Amino acid sequence: MKIAVLADIHANYPALLEVTEHVKSWEPDLVFVAGDTVNRGPRPLECLRFIQEKARLEGWRVIRGNHEDYVIVHSQPDAPRTGALFELFRYSHWTYEQIGGDTTTLEALPEAYSHEESECGEFRGVHASMRGNRYGIYPEMSDRTLKKLIKPPPAVLAVGHTHRPLVRQVDGTLVVNAGSVGLPFDGDARAAYAQIIWAQGSWRAEIIRLPYNISQTKQDYIDTGFLENAGPLARLIQLELEHSLSQLYLWMSRYMNPVLDEEISVEAAAAKYLKAPLIEPYW
Repeated sequence: MKIAVLADIHANYPALLEVTEHVKSWEPDLVFVAGDTVNRGPRPLECLRFIQEKARLEGWRVIRGNHEDYVIVHSQPDAPRTGALFELFRYSHWTYEQIGGDTTTLEALPEAYSHEESECGEFRGVHASMRGNRYGIYPEMSDRTLKKLIKPPPAVLAVGHTHRPLVRQVDGTLVVNAGSVGLPFDGDARAAYAQIIWAQGSWRAEIIRLPYNISQTKQDYIDTGFLENAGPLARLIQLELEHSLSQLYLWMSRYMNPVLDEEISVEAAAAKYLKAPLIEPYW
């Protein structure tokens, strides 16, 4: 049994194409996409259509991540269209517009996938952890903490969300964080995906890293209008690609409440952050 796990594509079409070619040459029995196909990147419609076609023609299994949820919010009648809260998530509204304002496909995606065979047990895939799609699994976590995030424990739990890959055995569960196809946060700009194999009576996994045409992705930020139209935080997202480190989380922790309290604008807070962005890993 061979399973390829892709996660956190984040609308990076060149990275998705490169990973897909490698997956094709590996010839897995199953391809699982662990959410965040769209948003926080410049080519959401192309990536969504590509994944939809793979699901339809080749049986890829696809679930929803928190960034699909962010886009779905914009379809609600009471979703903000102006003001500080809208500006905080203008980049996801840009994605909403790019996919034509139709979130039906995103809403139809399940939150988890499970495949079980008597010999090898259950393979389970969720976006972040069993606690929910915003509670991630990080390499520095203790086994004690991980146990709380993988209950009930399957034979294999495959996740994404944190953009930082991990392979660890926790009691009887192989925990695999596939990292990110399109927006790694571990300081390594190469696309990542996981190869998981059942052989000789046990599960094992390997994280694959692949160079891709990142110059094209950088150009896509400009050509698609993402930098111009997705709001002040679009520049922080571009920095995430350039440095392979999360910027939005740190920015939100510093400025989200002051922005919502109208003490500072999103534009001014983004400009302030950009004077000294994160350029080295903090862990």
